[in-house]
Amino acid sequence: MKLWGGRFTSKAHEIMEQFNTSLPVDKRLYQEDIAGSLAHVTMLVHSDLLTPEEGELLINGLQEILADIESGELKIEGNYEDIHSFIEVSLTERIGETGKKLHTARSRNDQVAVDMRLYAKNKASGVMDSIQQLIKSLNQKAADNNVIMPGYTHLQRAQVVTFSHHLGAYAQMFARDKKRIENAIEILDENPLGCGALAGTTHNIDRDVTTSLLGFTKPVDNFLDGVSDRDYLLELMSDFSIIMMHLSRLSEELILWSSQEFQFIKMDDAYSTGSSIMPQKKNPDAAELIRGKTGRVYGSLFALLTTLKGLPLTYNKDMQEDKEQFFDALDTVMDCLEIMSKMIDTLHVNADKMKEAVKAGFLNATEVADYLVSRGTPFRDAHGIVGQLIIYCEEHGKAIEDLTLVELAKFSNTIGDDIYDYIDYENLLTKGNKGLMKEVLK
Repeated sequence: MKLWGGRFTSKAHEIMEQFNTSLPVDKRLYQEDIAGSLAHVTMLVHSDLLTPEEGELLINGLQEILADIESGELKIEGNYEDIHSFIEVSLTERIGETGKKLHTARSRNDQVAVDMRLYAKNKASGVMDSIQQLIKSLNQKAADNNVIMPGYTHLQRAQVVTFSHHLGAYAQMFARDKKRIENAIEILDENPLGCGALAGTTHNIDRDVTTSLLGFTKPVDNFLDGVSDRDYLLELMSDFSIIMMHLSRLSEELILWSSQEFQFIKMDDAYSTGSSIMPQKKNPDAAELIRGKTGRVYGSLFALLTTLKGLPLTYNKDMQEDKEQFFDALDTVMDCLEIMSKMIDTLHVNADKMKEAVKAGFLNATEVADYLVSRGTPFRDAHGIVGQLIIYCEEHGKAIEDLTLVELAKFSNTIGDDIYDYIDYENLLTKGNKGLMKEVLK
């Protein structure tokens, strides 16, 4: 079941047949392969390379194959080299010799190139939709839980922030991810059909026809580049890797926050698991799996980078390895985005625990220093004064806001009773940290 072989005098070894086939991987391209062929046939009729009757026969046959695949009547299986062979052979078996004219003025090189661009473009749009859903989940959870919590540097309590603002930071990250995907789609949106194997075709074809029918912005400018370009897959997989990095960072925080040491949140049972030996355990496995699968997506990106790094122009069989890596990275990032959205939707926020952590962390220390500076104390001196004040609080088991004015005055005679309003945690969010009160990204 091959589309080639005329110059061969013997069959390929069975092991080579199995080694060479990509049908189990690229069968998911059947819709794009048929779409490309339908546009190609329409162009061939337009260019008088097929008669209208031949074109109608081919188009009807392709549409029947598509309907039968989607209904389950036709299974994509058997001893075929790839999805392109499967479609063309199936078509010829249905409509006869006219099926052999489908490949006029076309190579499998530009055929697979157009299939992958169509698939990548469509699925990238789906990734953008999933990112938007996650942003929506983050925004809603943030809006429902505008409560104070510790902000961290070096995983040490630093300054007071809000849970809303913290989730808003991730909303910003994913908004950038969405823009990156959008940019990748814009760059890849070129039609390689008509490039032939590498140098076009001697037939008088009209590439603008297929470009319009397939929804591309323009035909590719260079035939050699058109059949060998896989940059768009690398760009998307790089974008997927950044998305996974953001998901992994968020997962790490959810894991920490749900631990007994933090208790800031409680994960829903639907996205947790238990222990086979310790009945008290509730493990944040969904978040841990996302964190773990991040390396898998990184691996797919570096595998394809490595595959392409030494290839001369134009097409080489090594490029068959692009599909498995891209498909796996795509499936992984889509699954992780969906799971994360559902985790965010269902998690419970423990506002009391967050507030306790704020009070225990001296998170208004910077504001005491700012207060002293506002009354003429040089910042470096103010920094040292507050450091001594923290030592005093630790030795006496008190929070800064719980100290009396007499106690505070021991460290600086510029401190007045207005300091209490200045260092109140709720007031902090409406003073120097006004950004924390802004509505999170839409």
